[in-house]
Amino acid sequence: MTDMTLLRAEAAKARAAAAVERSALPFDETWRGRPEQPQVFPHPPEFRAQMVQREGLDFYQVEGYASMTERGYEMWDMFGPYQEIVSASAFDKTLAAKPEVVFRFNHGGTPMANTNDNSRLELWADAMGLGTRAWINPKRADVQELITAIEDRDVREQSFMFQIPDGGGEWSEDYTTFRLNEVDMNRGDVGPVTYGANPHTIIAARAGEFLSAIPDLPVLAAREAMSRLSARGDLSPVSPKAPVVTVDDGPTGMSLRLRLAQLEVDKQL
Repeated sequence: MTDMTLLRAEAAKARAAAAVERSALPFDETWRGRPEQPQVFPHPPEFRAQMVQREGLDFYQVEGYASMTERGYEMWDMFGPYQEIVSASAFDKTLAAKPEVVFRFNHGGTPMANTNDNSRLELWADAMGLGTRAWINPKRADVQELITAIEDRDVREQSFMFQIPDGGGEWSEDYTTFRLNEVDMNRGDVGPVTYGANPHTIIAARAGEFLSAIPDLPVLAAREAMSRLSARGDLSPVSPKAPVVTVDDGPTGMSLRLRLAQLEVDKQL
C-alpha cells in the first residue's frame, strides 16, 4: 500500500492547486459528490433496542447516537484522503427548524419511523453528538429482521444522511481537514448501518463519477487505487479482445467472390 502520509500530502497539494485555479472556496458538489451523503463513524456509542409501550401499543425503542462531534475520521474525495470533523454546533440550526427525517436501515428501504407524521422519531444534539430515539412497529417483517440483527450484534453502528448548506463547511489552510460547521437534515435519514466509516461505500454508490475521475487522479492516488484493486480476490485480468476484421461487402446482395472480381476490374481501369 502507498504511504498514507504521502498520499494525504499529495491530495492536499492537489486541492490547493485546484482552489487557486478555480479562485473559489475548495468545496462544491463536483468536489465531494455531495450534497447528500451518509455520515458514518467507526466507534459510535453502542445503541440499544428494547420493547416498550407507547400510547397503549407495543414498539421497539431503538436509541443511540448517529454522529459524534469534534472527533476526526478519514474520508476520501477525488484527490485522495483527508480528515473530516463535525463541529459541536453543526446540528443546532437544522434541529431548531424541526426537519422531516425518517428512520431506516442502511439508508434504504421503507421508513420505519419519522419526525413529523407519526412523531415516532426524536432527534437531539448534546455534548456527545447527534442523538436518536425511534419507536418502530414490531409487526413489520423488516423491523423484526433489524431487531434480530441488533440483538445478535451483527448490526452495531448508526449513520445519518444530510445536506451541506452554502458556507456550511470549510477546509483548513493546508487542505488536509474539512470541518462541517452546519448540516441540513431536512428530508434526510438516520438509522443503523451494517458497516461504519467506509469511504468506499460512497464511491460505490457513485461508481460512474468515480470511473470518470480515474484519468485525472493524482499519481499517488492512482497508485493506491491500483494497489487495492490488485489485492482483490474477486477480480481477474481482462483478456484483450481479438481485433474485429470487417469486410466491405459492397452493394447489398453482392457475394464475396463477386466483390473480389469487381475489385480486380477496378485495378485494371
